[in-house]
Amino acid sequence: MRTIFLALMLLMMLMFTVTVSYLGAEEKDGDDGHNSRLSDVPIPLQLEDFPGRTPPLFEWPNRFLGNGNLPKGFQLPTGAVWQPYLVVFGNYRSGLQHFNPARSNAVSEWSNGLNLFANLYLTFTERLLIGFQPLQQNGQFTGLNFGSNNDNSSFQERTNFNITTFFFEGDFGELFPFLDKNDTRHFDLGFSVGRQLLSFQEGLLINDVVDAIGVTTINLKPPSTVNTRLTLLYGWNELHRTSTPGMNFEDNSASMFGLFTETDWPGSTVAADLIYLNGDATAGDGIYWGIDAVQRLGHFNTSFRVVGSHPIGLETDFNSNGLVLFGEISRVPYGTHNHLYLNGYWGINRFRSAARAPAAGGPLGRTGILYSAVGLGQYGSALNNFADNSFGGALGYQMFFAHNRKQLILEAGSRYATDNTGQRAVAFGARYQSAIGRRLVLVLDGFSAYDFSSPASDFQQNDRLQFGGRLEFQVKF
Repeated sequence: MRTIFLALMLLMMLMFTVTVSYLGAEEKDGDDGHNSRLSDVPIPLQLEDFPGRTPPLFEWPNRFLGNGNLPKGFQLPTGAVWQPYLVVFGNYRSGLQHFNPARSNAVSEWSNGLNLFANLYLTFTERLLIGFQPLQQNGQFTGLNFGSNNDNSSFQERTNFNITTFFFEGDFGELFPFLDKNDTRHFDLGFSVGRQLLSFQEGLLINDVVDAIGVTTINLKPPSTVNTRLTLLYGWNELHRTSTPGMNFEDNSASMFGLFTETDWPGSTVAADLIYLNGDATAGDGIYWGIDAVQRLGHFNTSFRVVGSHPIGLETDFNSNGLVLFGEISRVPYGTHNHLYLNGYWGINRFRSAARAPAAGGPLGRTGILYSAVGLGQYGSALNNFADNSFGGALGYQMFFAHNRKQLILEAGSRYATDNTGQRAVAFGARYQSAIGRRLVLVLDGFSAYDFSSPASDFQQNDRLQFGGRLEFQVKF
């Protein structure tokens, strides 16, 4: 046996030596003839099919993502070097839409929204951002309501110039480099202060623009982990409380304390979040929490979440006891660049997010296009996006065309209430999006649903059907 093994080893070594010698001879012949397989002559940057830079609305003094020399900047007494430049950008949305829900009046409207931002970069880690939404206010948008049930059309004016975003963010270590010239101490703490968007647990736990201050460290490394992020946050203003779709108010006396963590493990990323919210007598106080795990299992991308809300003291419609279990699974079908997904949830009792913006809809928007709020006008979701005593899900297929400039989503979903008052319905929907030029996006949306949550004697059979359609143009500048 040993003799046979040695003979095989010698034969393999001989074959390897002959192969290497043969390849070496080929390379030598190629080198002598100046015809090597990989050229040693550098070629210029190939930009024939590379899109050119699309400038923002305003930029000064540098060109955003442009080329050229960087300005020298100036040095602060702390040792930090700032190279400020300003970028103004935004987007405009305009939509014609019709929404016909079951057992309610239909809505036909032309709605408009505008977001404007001015971003003052000081360094790669420090910036000041200010934003406005001049065509909307408290979830209502400027536009034309075409009326329903023979009502007259009316123009809805919701213009305002309130500041909707205004915060500064930076890094202590970069602002005060003289405190740690050798970069050996733990001064790499990020912070932000001002009116800013807070979104945790993919918007299930909180999704609102809040006046807050937060401090974050990202270079913690407990045993057996890759990295850990930890954020302490205090919010004191602009907290919006919700009870049901369309029922939203700003709790001016509310404040919140939050602890948010995210840990990268070798096989998964796990986030654990906790919020204590102190509200007024109408909304009440409560504790809100969430845990999620995001990972890849074989060929599938998966995420699993559980979020909960628990009132302290009096339970209200805006602050009720509840739990939501949420799961997502998706993959890219072999040989395509498309996206196949299946998302589902189970709502126990009446979960409420800590805070939600007026146009954000309910916490289930991530389930699919049939659950999500479009965030423009009075166009609602096909399926109720609050999880009160119900379970449901969505199965969808997203296709990409024309070098990813066009996409089509086809989706089927259902929602079943476990009590006798919630929605029980099935729905089918589609969304088509196409880029036109460099700044314009066309969106076509539509759905149909059948609501079987109430006995037929309560309303006509045709009233069980609900449908909606919309045409939207988005301009990015």
